[in-house]
Amino acid sequence: MADMIVMDPARLVAAAVIGLIVLLVLIIKFKVHAMISILVGAITIGLIAGMPAADIITAVNDGIGNTLKGIALLVGLGSMFGAILEASGGAQTLAVTMVRKFGDQKAAWALGITGLVIAMPVFFDAGLIILIPLAFSLAKRTGRSSLFYAIPLLAGLAVGHAFIPPTPGPVLVATMLGVDLGWVILVGIFCGVFAMIVAGPIWGAYCGKKYQVPVPAHVADQQDFDESKLPPFGTIVAIILIPLLFIIIDSVCGVLLPAEHIVSVVFGFLGEPFVALLIATIVAMLVLGLKHGYTMEQLEKIMTKSLEPTGLILLVTACGGVLRYTLQYSGLGDVIGQAVASVNMPLVVLAFVVAVLVRISVGSATVAMTMAAGIVASIPGISGLSPLYLACVTAAVAGGATVCSHFNDSGFWLVKSLVGLDEKTTLKTWTIMETLVGVTGFLIALVISFFA
Repeated sequence: MADMIVMDPARLVAAAVIGLIVLLVLIIKFKVHAMISILVGAITIGLIAGMPAADIITAVNDGIGNTLKGIALLVGLGSMFGAILEASGGAQTLAVTMVRKFGDQKAAWALGITGLVIAMPVFFDAGLIILIPLAFSLAKRTGRSSLFYAIPLLAGLAVGHAFIPPTPGPVLVATMLGVDLGWVILVGIFCGVFAMIVAGPIWGAYCGKKYQVPVPAHVADQQDFDESKLPPFGTIVAIILIPLLFIIIDSVCGVLLPAEHIVSVVFGFLGEPFVALLIATIVAMLVLGLKHGYTMEQLEKIMTKSLEPTGLILLVTACGGVLRYTLQYSGLGDVIGQAVASVNMPLVVLAFVVAVLVRISVGSATVAMTMAAGIVASIPGISGLSPLYLACVTAAVAGGATVCSHFNDSGFWLVKSLVGLDEKTTLKTWTIMETLVGVTGFLIALVISFFA
């Protein structure tokens, strides 16, 4: 890119405000696809800021290329891994076993933990559709409100989907901020556990008492799971832990051992996120696929179908990278950095606030994450911060992108229809649950950041 021209700060701020307004109006008012809207918004910022056309094109190319190279393989492998887990009955194995261990009285905790674990490799929508029948069967058996079990399950799924890799959101933010995924996993688990407890069993118990929601008629007469056909619990847990443990061990080795140590070298390779996920996917193919009667042709179809939704995720995410590089190359990152320094606002707080504003406006958690991460990543000196602090910033972005799910969020309508709620009750239960997840996770990340 050519040497950056020093722009007038007022013009840069005006460019950013106008560009972001254009982006939001396109999405909210005219229902233009998020990918097109973000691209138009980013180019608008560059043009109004006075960037040379060549620099705008460079920002677009760098944004697409540098963002995709960090997440494309992870999103693809994660989707295939989750699809095998889903098709084999692994998700049901976890849920059924956990509920049996905890018992009916504490089943809400079991569902919350199961949702958290399942949402890491499986998309939120798929995890909910797979597991919600178990919540209904428990409600039918105990006579409680469906919300007593559904809310903890939803909270666990929301937490795993938002905070803990290899789910795409935190991987995207971590890539844009240049932070090691091992730290993101550790901080994400810590934030996620507290968020799941507050928004799951605790909030679910309140909702279950206040709102008596019967089991939907279309599932009331369904048969329970045939547990004899499900894969072993220990096998599922071990396979899910493969990529997490490899990545975390690699991060720990990077702190405790010299780079040339044989253990560091071995886990430096095995702990590379795409290698760890590739190993887990191959093990899942062999253990959950071939050993459970699937042919390679059937597995190929399952894994290919799982890649259908990833194109949208990757393109929207890549366009978020374009926004980040446009802000950075225009010099707006310097202006934001100086503004943050002048008001003494921690980056963790800034990241959360930006993500919240976009989430409420647009509804898409992915768009909220891309925009917040893009703005924070454009600030000079971000790469000099400690990995632990950047992991906290990642968790703050995830928290902000989770809060206040309402009418403009597809998840709101999915939950409403599956659980059998009206709009008002969905707002009073699901929307508050999502907000509790996001705010609790952010507060834990903020506390951890004080020690980074």
